Amino acid sequence: MDRDRVEGMAKQVKGSVKEAIGKVTGDGKTEAEGKAEKAAGKVQNTVGGAKDGVRDALDK
Repeated sequence: MDRDRVEGMAKQVKGSVKEAIGKVTGDGKTEAEGKAEKAAGKVQNTVGGAKDGVRDALDK
């Protein structure tokens, strides 16, 4: 598993938690930051998946 995938998943979880805290506390800025961090994590996870796919294809 590519490091980008692991880091991306961690960002997604952190962003989800931050977004939930923002919703509970009514803090729109924290909620927006959480959504942005979650989106960045999804992108990073996707990049890592692509790297894994290329690596697997080259190994075969």
